[in-house]
Amino acid sequence: MSLSQLAREIKESPTLALNEIARQLRERGEPVIHLGAGEPKSKVSIDAILSCAAKLKSGEVRYTPTEGIPSLIKAIIRYTEDNYNKVVGPHNVMASAGAKQAIYTLLMTLINPQDEVIIIAPYWVSYPEIVKMVYGIPVIVTPESGRFEPTMEDITQGVSSYTKAIIINSPNNPSGAVYNEELIAELVEFCESKGIYLIMDDIYHKLVFSGNSWTSVYKYVKKDIEDSKVIVVNGVSKSYAMTGFRIGWTVASRKITETMINVAAQNTSCPSVILQSAAAGALNGIQSGVENLRLTLENNAQIMLNELNSFNGIRTVAPKGTFYCLPDFSAYEKDSVKLSNFLVDKARVVTVPGGEFGMEGHLRLSYCGTVKDIMEGVARIKWALDPESPNEIYIGDRKLRRDWL
Repeated sequence: MSLSQLAREIKESPTLALNEIARQLRERGEPVIHLGAGEPKSKVSIDAILSCAAKLKSGEVRYTPTEGIPSLIKAIIRYTEDNYNKVVGPHNVMASAGAKQAIYTLLMTLINPQDEVIIIAPYWVSYPEIVKMVYGIPVIVTPESGRFEPTMEDITQGVSSYTKAIIINSPNNPSGAVYNEELIAELVEFCESKGIYLIMDDIYHKLVFSGNSWTSVYKYVKKDIEDSKVIVVNGVSKSYAMTGFRIGWTVASRKITETMINVAAQNTSCPSVILQSAAAGALNGIQSGVENLRLTLENNAQIMLNELNSFNGIRTVAPKGTFYCLPDFSAYEKDSVKLSNFLVDKARVVTVPGGEFGMEGHLRLSYCGTVKDIMEGVARIKWALDPESPNEIYIGDRKLRRDWL
């Protein structure tokens, strides 16, 4: 079988692979705890369900405009005004089958072969692979301070004459960092002066913890949207717990949006009208579920930090939002893939290797599950790694004895 070189170079999604490992272990009856998933446990809002059901009940399940159904486009326009204090028009908005597809379609629209895209470490695992898939070159910028938030100097050192775009994900997956307002302002000024596209992946922007604040990029955009190179990506997957509905969107200039529509029309035609209806229902409906999720995550994050801080050797940076933290386990094992596999094998705890996010020696741990899973999962990790922890533990109904430390 002959496969394309490009396809052979694209890595398997580590998060989806780990989801499959967890599924297989559970099917075998193993008491696995999944601390790798980026999927909240809260229920989808009743407004989304009713909108979805109404469309199904009508029997009118047809093609839609590539950019999305009018009700969803209107809801996104209102969402942008309410949350970003920015008025945009229907010609600036395109809905996609998830924020991931929105980013792929956007980069396919913007990037020529060998164009460079700046990606800040730690980064979402799909950014470098999507850039490669459109024949661009991902340029990874790792903050020199060792922290999870870059400085403007870190970013500009990665910029060259080939730089076409910079991708910013704040609040950040996998670290939970929220970039400060000064940095956002500097980025906007820099990109507008240099003619570089600034892509803001804001999928977690409503999930920021108390005492911290997220900054709307449009606060500092001086140019009209039709002349600006600032592009916003968002969606309903995270804040509305609608991961399975796969609806995301972009807000960009008319020219970029029209070209993206042409690209998507030859790719997916349109997102499912049923799922678009659900997303419109969520955006137009009661918003209390978003705040409830945020409060739950904030509580869970504190519990996870308290448990992790009982370790000797683990370094943690408190997340300011999202579903995740990214503790440094390098005192125990510098190879994050090896460590992650070890924890699945010995403790039946699924984690995501930090190397996949550009942060070797770290593990991404998700706290969007139950408090019970968080506490038991971290306890198992401690048992497996920390010599000062008790030598025996119950995993499921089996009593296990540690014999490797």
